[in-house]
Amino acid sequence: MSKKPVLIDLEDTSDTPSVAEAPPVPESAAAPAASPAAMEQAARIAARKSSRLARWFWGLLVAVVGAMVSVATWDFATALIDRLPVLGWAVTAGLAVLAVLALGLGLRELAALSRLRRVDALRQAAAECHDLETARAFARRMEGFFKGRSDLAWQRARFSERCEEVMDPDALLLQIETDLLAPLDALALREVEAAARQVATVTALVPIALADVLTALVSSLRMIRRVAAIYGGRPGLVSSWRLTRTVLAHLAATGAVAAGDDLLEPILGGSVLSKVSRRFGEGLVNGALSARVGLAAMEVCRPMPFSQTRRPSTRKVVQRALTGLFSREK
Repeated sequence: MSKKPVLIDLEDTSDTPSVAEAPPVPESAAAPAASPAAMEQAARIAARKSSRLARWFWGLLVAVVGAMVSVATWDFATALIDRLPVLGWAVTAGLAVLAVLALGLGLRELAALSRLRRVDALRQAAAECHDLETARAFARRMEGFFKGRSDLAWQRARFSERCEEVMDPDALLLQIETDLLAPLDALALREVEAAARQVATVTALVPIALADVLTALVSSLRMIRRVAAIYGGRPGLVSSWRLTRTVLAHLAATGAVAAGDDLLEPILGGSVLSKVSRRFGEGLVNGALSARVGLAAMEVCRPMPFSQTRRPSTRKVVQRALTGLFSREK
């Protein structure tokens, strides 16, 4: 006896919701990442200038504490010389070497601050190039700024051959960007993309409280220092703090930190990905914010403002930095 075919009616799936319409997956154990609004508020607080009263207070406090430490050190060394002359003179020699090293570090910090002020002066001079004479003077200053860079020797020689032929100030500025700054821009963009990729990876894969915050902080500070070194800033400890405050002030002034998931949606499908994994979406957002910090560092550390044709696109930088994390080999 043969069995008759059985007809099974399937349900209508036309009303099945898409992945983008699904609610986010709850992840109660994951640590909440810093939101763009919180990071923007933190940037505004860090970039806020201290009052004159606070500067006087901290300056006087450092002077008083420094005097107390100096007197105590002197008394310790003289008393030790009276009790144990050999050991006392050895300690005194060590303190003298320590003082010389501290003086060397202080001179290096002053040189780093002077270098950053020189970068600021070049940026201001570039904005004032309205005729050919001032543009040529600015070109000579740029050549002098990069004179000691062996990695730009060929670019400087090429620019020196071409700059005399340019008779338009705007074209001369564009020539400076093309010959002198284009290789440095490429190196700085690689540093920015690497930092954004690292922050996104740690945020998405490490479910430890404050791990993403610490990673973003350390990566951003290291990225700012490297970008400044690429453009010739060479920041030290104190100058790095000044540079970081300048970058945060630039972010707060332009409102670049306020944007978040809206940038990722047309690039990586950020709204869909965040529905699948909240940590994954937070990693994308934090990576995009790190890329914005890096672009702000480039604008601050670059000795010449970006022209409209050479300005890097935030969307393209984020796309190159983050899409490589999730590409699959065919």
